[in-house]
Amino acid sequence: MASDNVSVFREGLLAGQVGLVTGGGSGIGLGISELLAALGMHVVIASRKPEHFEAARERIAAAGGAVSSVALDVRDQARVREVVDGVTQQHGRLDLLVNNAAGNFYAPSATLSPNAWKAVVEIDLYGTFHCSQAVYPAMKAQGGGRIVSTSMTLHYRGWPQMAHATAAKAGVDALTRTLAVEWAPERIRVNAIAPGPIPTEGVRKAFTPPAESGIPDRFAVADQQMDAYAQQRIPLGRWGTPRDIANMVAYLASPAGDWITGSIFVIDGGEWLARQ
Repeated sequence: MASDNVSVFREGLLAGQVGLVTGGGSGIGLGISELLAALGMHVVIASRKPEHFEAARERIAAAGGAVSSVALDVRDQARVREVVDGVTQQHGRLDLLVNNAAGNFYAPSATLSPNAWKAVVEIDLYGTFHCSQAVYPAMKAQGGGRIVSTSMTLHYRGWPQMAHATAAKAGVDALTRTLAVEWAPERIRVNAIAPGPIPTEGVRKAFTPPAESGIPDRFAVADQQMDAYAQQRIPLGRWGTPRDIANMVAYLASPAGDWITGSIFVIDGGEWLARQ
């Protein structure tokens, strides 16, 4: 089993660097923020919800990490530029952008409303482009930087009732490869990660029977169903953790990632390969 308390990286690996993590206050984003800060990076957590980034900031600071936070809706291009300019003015540099802000939900394609489609595509795809474009001038001026965007595996084989999310993430993959080639002369490395099943709050909710089901201990049932899923559907036999995903981000942010660009890294215990 993976441990969220043990780091495979040397202490201070990312000391002196500054990173901006969108959606960095909860779930996978929080795991990424925590590891980057633990490795010495000053992490700026960006999130639409103050309750997310405030709690995350306090948690990381209590652990001794250098951290700050800012309110940001990645759909607002002007606000994105304002936030990026503020980070670079305050810290004098920006070494890493993690495009982690995302939104998705199940909805039949035949009845998917224009607003529902727009909301997910604007957060996942437009937001990734807005943030990447905004950090380009600073990274170019300082002689390079890293961009890591969050994709997924659902669009590799198709995923019913997720047309909006799969289309957006396929766009993120294409954008990653295009920017990698276009911005390589400026030494800006652009990659993406494709997380597999991580038992976030939303995933646990999906496995939990509804209250009206009358099941006495529906949360215990959810745990049993999740254990069964891991054993039957994930070749490595366990769910992933935010640290599993964060490890790849830290690797790409480190000198080990100097010759890596334009790649999409699947981190899912083999789940997408085994899915029927």
